[in-house]
Amino acid sequence: MWPAIWTCWTVIFAIAETIALVNRRENDTLSETTRRLFRTRTSKVGRAAFAVGWGGFSVWFAIHILTETM
Repeated sequence: MWPAIWTCWTVIFAIAETIALVNRRENDTLSETTRRLFRTRTSKVGRAAFAVGWGGFSVWFAIHILTETM
């Protein structure tokens, strides 16, 4: 059941992101939304929060996948 759910989520995301990239409207892609959420263009604190969050997630995910723990 879960593999089907993850597959559906991935396909839906890919379709939504493709539509957002093709229509070229402002602030509708995941990247643009993330930049706006963390205010990476105008806030050093936002940039730092994003960098720490992304870095932490990346480290955790790599350990999680490679060691099959957590």
